[in-house]
Amino acid sequence: MEDTYKDRTSLVKGAKDIAKEVKRQAVKKVNKAVDKAQDGYTQRSYSRFQDEEDDDDYYGQGGSYGVEANDDEGSSEATEGHDEDDEIYEGEYQGIPNMGQGKDDMVALGQSMRDEYKDRHELETERKADEEELAQQYELIIQECGHGRFQWALFFVLGMALMADGVEVFVVGFVLPSAETDMCIPNSGSGWLGNIVYLGMMVGAFFWGGLADKVGRRQSLLICMSVNGFFAFLSSFVQGYGFFLFCRLFSGFGIGGAMPTVFSYFSEVLAREKRGEHLSWLCMFWMIGGIYASAMAWAIIPHYGWSFSMGSAYQFHSWRVFVIVCALPCVSSVVALTFMPESPRFLLEVGKHDEAWMILKQIHDTNMRARGQPEKVFTVTRIKTPKQIDELIEIESDTGTWYRRCFVRIRTELYGIWLTFMRCFNYPVKDNTIKLTAVWFTLSFGYYGLSVWFPDVIKHLQSDEYASRVKHFRNEEVSHFVFNFTLENQIHSNGEYINDRFIMMKFKSVTFEDSLFKNCVFEDITSLNTYFRNCTFVNTTFYNTDLEQYKFVDSELINCTFFHIRTGCQISFDDDYSAYWIYFVNFLGTLAVLPGNIVSALLMDRIGRLTMLGGSMVLSGISCFFLWFGTSESMMIGMLCLYNGLTISAWNSLDVITVELYPTDRRATGFGFLNALCKAAAVLGNLIFGSLVGITKAIPILLASTVLVCGGLVGLRLPDTRTQVLM
Repeated sequence: MEDTYKDRTSLVKGAKDIAKEVKRQAVKKVNKAVDKAQDGYTQRSYSRFQDEEDDDDYYGQGGSYGVEANDDEGSSEATEGHDEDDEIYEGEYQGIPNMGQGKDDMVALGQSMRDEYKDRHELETERKADEEELAQQYELIIQECGHGRFQWALFFVLGMALMADGVEVFVVGFVLPSAETDMCIPNSGSGWLGNIVYLGMMVGAFFWGGLADKVGRRQSLLICMSVNGFFAFLSSFVQGYGFFLFCRLFSGFGIGGAMPTVFSYFSEVLAREKRGEHLSWLCMFWMIGGIYASAMAWAIIPHYGWSFSMGSAYQFHSWRVFVIVCALPCVSSVVALTFMPESPRFLLEVGKHDEAWMILKQIHDTNMRARGQPEKVFTVTRIKTPKQIDELIEIESDTGTWYRRCFVRIRTELYGIWLTFMRCFNYPVKDNTIKLTAVWFTLSFGYYGLSVWFPDVIKHLQSDEYASRVKHFRNEEVSHFVFNFTLENQIHSNGEYINDRFIMMKFKSVTFEDSLFKNCVFEDITSLNTYFRNCTFVNTTFYNTDLEQYKFVDSELINCTFFHIRTGCQISFDDDYSAYWIYFVNFLGTLAVLPGNIVSALLMDRIGRLTMLGGSMVLSGISCFFLWFGTSESMMIGMLCLYNGLTISAWNSLDVITVELYPTDRRATGFGFLNALCKAAAVLGNLIFGSLVGITKAIPILLASTVLVCGGLVGLRLPDTRTQVLM
């Protein structure tokens, strides 16, 4: 009996040993199969450039885009030698495994550990590895799709959006003088109009850039351009200055998203060898927007006859027509964007494999048909998608109402944008973000500061020249005379005007000082920059004039009567050619960047982004010293054209470097943050440089040259992205 028990015990022990050995061999086979599949993927992924005949194997069912065949093979080998008797026998003697054994068994069988058992660091590590693999694979796919009709169609569509951004920057400066006069804006409030647009663009760049990384490039661009077009169109009809500021604020908020979204969008459909050149060509549309705005202002605003009025409450002058015309590029881009697909790179980043594959196939087929090769088949079957990490969202208990749900949704999106922004300061992009911040700020501060300083200096030179030609009349004694002609740029001192009539006259930059007007009549008078200082009016009648109380400075009016006084501000360009001159100067300054745009586009991929960025900023800083010799209007205009032509290469290379240094999941967010910083630096530069006009040349020259040279040296420390794939 005892021998029988010993035999049974030996048999059970032997069976356990056999089962363990079978499981160990199965694990070895599965691990070997997985390693073999991974090695095969790596080998085929990088052999495509060496042997074009391997395309079918690379994109085939058992190629590098999927390992289903190897997985099946591993599964069959894992179950080999494991029958139902083994399962019964194994369950009888081994018992039910605990949690630790269960996880070990899952890993041993060659399956992935479930995500709920992993911490966030492990998930992010896996996602990073997937993104690196996707970057290499996506570059090969874009090269197979080719560069052709699809990229050029998207080029012009996104170019219209970028053109609208350029128009928005120039339109405020062009309409500011007319809007100030039309809306009777005091000098203390005139500066708000220029700064409010930059404030809106600053907030918009950050918001829309972050939203583009959450909902997509196309959708974000459609919304922001629609916001810009609506409020720009609305601003041309409003009458009050406060409502006009409100509309221009939201117009700037909308257009602020154009730059970060456009460059992120277009860079993701370009192959590595095409990216630098074609992004530089895209920058040219910003210059075209400036030329368009200058030309339209030159053609429309000075024509005061292009206006109508509905009573005294509603006035629609020519500058409002100009605002409507400037909204046309924005409207065109919105219409064209509805026919464009989403960025396939973004869709892959968020795990939408099938949608991305369809768009890539559309790009491939569109380009192949344009080349006359419609029979060429898109051979990609599987594309790597990064592991998706779920975000936990706290939902409050009282979200049953629609407005509570909207509030929670908005708050969640804003929090997601903020988290993405904070990731721009994480390794490995933290150092790049800090360096790019310094370069963007210095280039924007120097460029926009001098861009404001140049026209103001030119206007200051014009005013000095105008003042030097002023005519002085002293101790005049005029009686019983009818004045019915225009007086311009004159100063009349210590005069006596007795029984005189001033009828249907225009006073432009005329000043009367210490003069006496007795028994005179002023009828149908239009005045501009005209004042009566320390004068005395006795028994004088004013009929249908715009001579309001503020034009009588320290003057005494004795027994005078006023009839039908025209209050408010009057716009007149009949004898004012300064508007034409301002538009012409801006037109030349914008046109001067054309050679720099062409040079930067042709040399971007040849000499490198960093060389062009650093060299352009250093040369721009050196060119500032030529301003010492700007003693006339023509010389200042020449300096302005030279400066703009040198700095445009720095702007183009900086745009290219920025989109290439950030990975896809935070590319638009990082670009939006830097573009918002650019607008803040522009406002600061406008305030500092504008306050120095007519005071000194030394401080603006030294300040601009210093920041530009320092920014260029920092830019040279950035990593070279010319040979890198788009992460």
